[in-house]
Amino acid sequence: MQDHLKIPKHIAFIMDGNGRWAKERGLNRTCGHREGIKRVKEIIRGAGQLGIKVITFFAFSTENWSRPKKEISVLMRYLGNFLDREIVELHKNNMRFLVIGRNEPIPKYLQAKIKKAQEKTRANTGLTIVLALNYGGREEIVDAVKQFAKDALTGKADIEKLDAKQFSRYFYAADIPDPDLLIRTSEEMRISNFLLWQLSYSEFYFPRKYWPDFGMDDLKEAISEYQKRDRRFGGLNVC
Repeated sequence: MQDHLKIPKHIAFIMDGNGRWAKERGLNRTCGHREGIKRVKEIIRGAGQLGIKVITFFAFSTENWSRPKKEISVLMRYLGNFLDREIVELHKNNMRFLVIGRNEPIPKYLQAKIKKAQEKTRANTGLTIVLALNYGGREEIVDAVKQFAKDALTGKADIEKLDAKQFSRYFYAADIPDPDLLIRTSEEMRISNFLLWQLSYSEFYFPRKYWPDFGMDDLKEAISEYQKRDRRFGGLNVC
């Protein structure tokens, strides 16, 4: 990396390719998910050292419930185990843990663990780790519209004064800055209903590697590429 002053504050990850990684090795799909969790841990450990402020992982979408029930059950169990084993360490390192998405139909035992983890790390001021779980970008916008409508009907909000900045306060994590960089592994070039509002001016990076093969060296390469980009946000840079 060439410019330590140009480190992205927020990097979002679509962790794609766990199943294909496992299939190419003659393994069960759940083996790919288990290996993928190792990469999550690695990225979390390294992100704070690089000066990144927020990392968001797209863990499970609202559409993923159509997957086989056994695979979903394993994924939920893996997440529960992650919370049991890692939150104490995250808290020790002043990291904040946050989940965005709809609660239902996430299993109640997992909802309880998520709530406990969020409460434990709420006041921490270091790296913020956001997990998008049972999340959909369109669903988030719909939920924001519903909440704004309720406030408008009760006089808490003025429709005529609504602008983009005010509306963004109704999103799941209103205090989180928009991602500077989106990384989707396995070279799939789409965002799959992920952070549709927040990715408006993000830079995109699509490495060929599957998520279980994506490590810190790959993250550093992505950041190096990001540093070469000219982000104008709809305007012009003056030489």
